[in-house]
Amino acid sequence: MIDKATVDRIYSAADIVEVIGDFVTLKKKGVNYQACCPFHNEKTPSFIVDQSRQNFKCFGCGEGGSAITFVMKMENLGFADTVRRLAEKAGI
Repeated sequence: MIDKATVDRIYSAADIVEVIGDFVTLKKKGVNYQACCPFHNEKTPSFIVDQSRQNFKCFGCGEGGSAITFVMKMENLGFADTVRRLAEKAGI
């Protein structure tokens, strides 16, 4: 089991814009980033990444969450495997 302190360090180290940017092309739109949602087909972007809050939300399909949630959904991984992957990427 991964302790809460380690998970908190990983949340702090894994910038959501970088993590999601590995999967989709994000464009700066005001203070947030925007893209077409990778979870459903759409022609106009409704997928928003808020760097200051470190979360994402799709206003088309309703998906949302943190960097860990995003990688879990994209890679079809469990929580522990996702945390390990992000920890390796962050050098933790």
